[in-house]
Amino acid sequence: MIHITNLSESLPLFKALSSDIRIQILQLLSEQKQLNMNDLADKLNLTNGAITMHIKKLEECGLIKITTLTAKHGIQKICNLHEDKFVIDIGKSEVENSYELEIGIGQYSAYEIYPTCGLATKDKIIGEVDNPSYFADPERINSDILWFTKGFIEYRIPNYLKPNQKFSEIQISAEISSEAPGNCNIWPSDIHFALNDIHLGSWVSPGDYADTKGILTPSWWFSNWNQYGLLKLLSINKFGTFIDGLKISDVTIDDIDLNFKSDLKFKFSVPENTSHVGGLTIFGANFGNYNQGINVRIIYEENNPIK
Repeated sequence: MIHITNLSESLPLFKALSSDIRIQILQLLSEQKQLNMNDLADKLNLTNGAITMHIKKLEECGLIKITTLTAKHGIQKICNLHEDKFVIDIGKSEVENSYELEIGIGQYSAYEIYPTCGLATKDKIIGEVDNPSYFADPERINSDILWFTKGFIEYRIPNYLKPNQKFSEIQISAEISSEAPGNCNIWPSDIHFALNDIHLGSWVSPGDYADTKGILTPSWWFSNWNQYGLLKLLSINKFGTFIDGLKISDVTIDDIDLNFKSDLKFKFSVPENTSHVGGLTIFGANFGNYNQGINVRIIYEENNPIK
């Protein structure tokens, strides 16, 4: 995967993709897995010189790789896709009087979950599915996806504020979805949020998605399991609690009564007594469509001492 965070540095990639011929080359290699230069030239009705020029540009930006084989009729250059996914991430912006951090999906501090459930790294499932005991496995720290039908999972957020600073807003973003047996795009689930055991509100996840493969989801992952979620932004400030800018409760940052000594314990839950017990899936940096874990931004104010 190519992760683009700087547009200027990625100009060779964008230029390579600006050609209809080069797009056709990538499509052919995606379908055929590998082709030699002569085959590509024949399929696209191009001269050997023209196809060589296009292949060179795709190779320079890392989209394809070329291997040389000695065949009966001489040397052949074989073209393969080197990267079949890339993500453009230019949304990060610095906010004055703030700090940001990313919490890995497996870095939870407490949990109580019920099957269906499980967790996996980018390479394999941890333990066995539908056995909550594996949520205590030491390897869970490397998890990039986890799921459960009901219960909760809790994360500790570092508090780096100094004595003269006051919480102004907490923003938490994560890629999440419901958890259906297998998958189901229409599978509502009431996902609840809490900070320091104060209920902030809930959001109804529409479903558990597998209609297309997640951009980052590993190739070994089962095609009929969760592929991706929706990126949601939770904000708690002096006006209330919001999901993607829409107010979900009147709980404000002041209601939580935080200071520089406070623990910050953030909880995702699907209570058994909620209207839609449709489970929760959290996607990490190597699953789904977004290259991130649980991203947190703390915004604070300076309390200047009276002189």
